[in-house]
Amino acid sequence: MGKYVLGLREVDRTQVALVGGKAANLGELSRIEGIRVPAGYCVTTDAFRRIMEDAPSIEDRLDRLSRLEPDDREAIRTLGGELRRTLEGIAIPDELAAAITRPLARLGEQAAYAVRSSATAEDLPTASFAGQQDTYLNVVGPAAILQHVRRCWASLFAERAVTYRLRNGIDHGKAQMAVVVQQMVSPQAAGILFTADPLTGNRKVASVEASFGLGEALVSGLVNADVFEVRDGEVVARAVATKRLAIQASPSGGTQERAIEPDRQEQPALTDAQAVRLAQLGRQIEAHFSLPQDIEWCLADGDFQIVQSRPITALFPIPAAGDRENHVYVSVGHQQMMTDAMKPLGLSLWQLTTPRPMAEAGGRLFVDVTQSLASPATRAGLLEVLRRSDPLLGDALQTILDRGDFLPPPPDESPGGPPPGDAPPPLETDPAIVTELIEHNRASIAALKRDLEGKSGEALLDLILADIPELQRILFDPRSHQVFLSAMDATAWLNENLETWLGAKNVADTLTRCVPTNVTSEMGLALLDVADVIRPHPEVVAFLQRVENEGARESPSFLDELDNVAGGPEARAAIRAWLDTYGMRCVGEIDVTRPRWSERPATLVPMILGNVERFEPGEAERRFEQGRQEASAMEQDVLERLRALPDGEQRADEVEQMIDRVRTFIGYREYPKYGMVSRYFVYKLALLEEAERLVRAHVLRESEDIFYLTLQELHDVVRTNQVDDQLIRQRKDAFRSYQALTPPRVLTSDGEVIAGEYRRDDVPAGALVGLPVSAGTIEGRARVILDLTEADLETGDILVTAYTDPSWTPLFVSIKGMVTEVGGLMTHGAVIAREYGLPAVVGVERATQLIQDGQRIRVNGTGGFIEIVSAT
Repeated sequence: MGKYVLGLREVDRTQVALVGGKAANLGELSRIEGIRVPAGYCVTTDAFRRIMEDAPSIEDRLDRLSRLEPDDREAIRTLGGELRRTLEGIAIPDELAAAITRPLARLGEQAAYAVRSSATAEDLPTASFAGQQDTYLNVVGPAAILQHVRRCWASLFAERAVTYRLRNGIDHGKAQMAVVVQQMVSPQAAGILFTADPLTGNRKVASVEASFGLGEALVSGLVNADVFEVRDGEVVARAVATKRLAIQASPSGGTQERAIEPDRQEQPALTDAQAVRLAQLGRQIEAHFSLPQDIEWCLADGDFQIVQSRPITALFPIPAAGDRENHVYVSVGHQQMMTDAMKPLGLSLWQLTTPRPMAEAGGRLFVDVTQSLASPATRAGLLEVLRRSDPLLGDALQTILDRGDFLPPPPDESPGGPPPGDAPPPLETDPAIVTELIEHNRASIAALKRDLEGKSGEALLDLILADIPELQRILFDPRSHQVFLSAMDATAWLNENLETWLGAKNVADTLTRCVPTNVTSEMGLALLDVADVIRPHPEVVAFLQRVENEGARESPSFLDELDNVAGGPEARAAIRAWLDTYGMRCVGEIDVTRPRWSERPATLVPMILGNVERFEPGEAERRFEQGRQEASAMEQDVLERLRALPDGEQRADEVEQMIDRVRTFIGYREYPKYGMVSRYFVYKLALLEEAERLVRAHVLRESEDIFYLTLQELHDVVRTNQVDDQLIRQRKDAFRSYQALTPPRVLTSDGEVIAGEYRRDDVPAGALVGLPVSAGTIEGRARVILDLTEADLETGDILVTAYTDPSWTPLFVSIKGMVTEVGGLMTHGAVIAREYGLPAVVGVERATQLIQDGQRIRVNGTGGFIEIVSAT
């Protein structure tokens, strides 16, 4: 027989499987000196399992439940209801009922109790289950206790709890339910304490929410709470709400609403001294659990009692700094158009690639800009660059500066400024420079492939580590940077001067259409050419439609099967040729662990079929020529208008030279990253081959386990033929939790997320504001797409998404405009939008939530705003 009941003081955090998350935390709380927890006990998961064994048809129903989709609400409601009714009506065996009610003799049989669920996946560091199961208050008598214990067991199958498990991949059969039975507290006031500011994440600010009576009035949204912000032992902000109602225990059991006397409605539920005392208790609890906490509290007879504490899982982690100084961190992902969490191998390879170490937190990378922001010598340049590329980022940093008390004193600087050095010679506008840079990159990758042939074990890892300086040398080649920086400078010069001289805004957007050597825009056009090969062969089209419908996303085998279809060999050759050039790309490509198109070519099938259906043969060439002609016509128009002005000939000559420079060099802007990703893919293929060897040697369980090791750790595994399985499991769990987090643009060492603003008054009322990156205005249907593989676009749609990296380029041939939540003037989406002539606005906060799929919207890529024209 299992252990059916444990006193709360017998419980600690190691017993989650037996008592559930809530009870485990209450047991821990009761062990902290100075923390009062209402007396009680826990009905363990052994009791729940005993009941489930007796329940009829339970295994079949659980199996059916596990096969449901999270969005199938009707089926979840029906099947979950059956399971709840079964458990609520089940007879509890006598010996189990006696065990559950026996502690009441000690605590008081006719006392009032709170009966609360405690699920095994509840209130854990990686999954806050708050509110997923039930709580019952003011329960009196053994029979009522037993009935409410059954209700708590049944709440494991409430619709919201089932949906939560389905969405988070938690097995229904493994989810267990314990129940906490605690003496009721009848408080004067109750509420919630967050030991970190729940809005900004600031770990130094505690937020106290308080109302009269039981805390359920606040939790259920029945009343607005008083809010106290406490920092460094004092209340720094307070907002007292009008509290018209309270919830209190009912004499007949359960709870009831009670009206608060008018003269008390606007009185604070706590004094400042009480709020400070509560915050101090919160800091004790936070220190015990080593994580910021969300704490439920009651004030009774002048003393605080704690009735629950769980981690605040939505907070973004703070990078480890190794000191106690203030730091300001800027997100790398927002600059790289990839804000998803990265796996350890991807993070470590990026760290080895960058010229200086970056901070890591939540599976993302950050640059510590503290010293650059504090120094008057570098501050202005940093702010100017960031304001131009991402106004929200620039404004957030300005907010920190304006506070005046966060940054350290400016570092000592030599009076002479930066040390003298040879400035690079002026760059001629010569396309041969770009050709030479590209050829050198290709030759270096070809040499790497030759060097890796036949290598394995330590020799392979040594060679990859030794090659990274070559990757850095190419990626950070001063001449390479000079090429695209000169093009960016020329673009800014053209926009600024042509607006001054001719009143024309963002003219460079048109002047840069269809430039040569833009490897990313060429990728989208090349996929149109693949569609041209496939279109004449209906059997191939039908075959690819079956591949799409069957969702064969994981395997490249469908390419081999094409040989058995009429026209298949030609289609296969065209797709293979495209993959040879672009197959190293994918969504989130800066993380080497992400599956590449060459590894999962079936992900291309919907885009290929879309091109087959929507376009005529020769579309790629037609589009490129049209864009080139539009750029040429704009150039002629600008030059003619300039020559008509006083001193116009000289200005026209300058502009003509700048246009030539932009069109010669701006396409190269996309190549260095393409070269880096190409090299990463060579590393990845070699490392996966080595991982397969380690699987065969029974060192690794599966080849992709290497993704959860750094490159240096993998080197040690290869050398020793030993791996820490527990470390890999921990890293997998951590990565899953990181995926649910949204990284901030700017984060401080206090954990505070600083959100910038656009601070503009030149946009229509109700419009969504962003950064204009590609001129023009377009109206059309919004398609809100969060997953590239699920894109369902029609010609003329406007793409609305979180971010785009180069892997999204093939979609750009179908759309007429673009809106993203992340981006800057020279990030991928902006560059390709200008190349294809698509009006685009980026950096639109919460665009994918504020714009509904199917709504008609108007995108003003010149003014930088979006208007909702009509509902779906």
